[in-house]
Amino acid sequence: MEYAFVIEPGNYQAFETETEQIEKCKEWGLLTDKASKTKTYFYKGNGMNLSCSIVGFVDNVTAVIEFDNKQKHCIHPSYLKEMQASNYGQKLSAALEDSVEPAEAQLEKPQKEAQPAEEAKTAEPAAEETPKEKPRKEKAQKLQLPEEKVKMTATVKEFTTVPNNFSDTDDEVVIYETVSIAEPEIEVGAAWSSHSATLKKLELAIGDTITFEGKIVAKKLTKHPVPYKINNPAKIQKS
Repeated sequence: MEYAFVIEPGNYQAFETETEQIEKCKEWGLLTDKASKTKTYFYKGNGMNLSCSIVGFVDNVTAVIEFDNKQKHCIHPSYLKEMQASNYGQKLSAALEDSVEPAEAQLEKPQKEAQPAEEAKTAEPAAEETPKEKPRKEKAQKLQLPEEKVKMTATVKEFTTVPNNFSDTDDEVVIYETVSIAEPEIEVGAAWSSHSATLKKLELAIGDTITFEGKIVAKKLTKHPVPYKINNPAKIQKS
């Protein structure tokens, strides 16, 4: 079966080795800096969910993927990265639909032909459209977090304190960004944890990335827009 949406690459640089492929995927943010092997990706555009592999690139902002039927397709790396999120495919808000076009859509959208000057002069003005009422924004669905301990990666964003109603001193906490779960693959985003004695031994600094095992739960940090808490991180390794 051939896919009609495919944008076949003309000349492109094919990866000669898996090492070359891994390095390019790290550059695009499709693999973590510690990754040592490639993985299967999924194309979720045009109402489909197709497994694919990254086989090369046209330039630094155009990756070339190949489907199981051997068809090759040009796609922006950032757009492909968005497709790997577990919640990809939810309806976008009207504001996002009106203001931002996905990178791949820009590639696929045909250029509108210019209207001849003479025709433009004689054309009748279009009837003024009645403003459409924008639909209400849908609330983001909560992540389905695993109940057991899992392996995670997180980057330190901030050290802060929050009030403790049962103590005279405030609690020290660490706020993380780009938190992700390895298996099942889930992009969590922001999370926090207590700045425990174990973490203090690592002498963490803002920007440090760590991998560890722990349990993540839905618990908002006081006075901060951070919705998830990491409990008892263990087997911590600092990059």
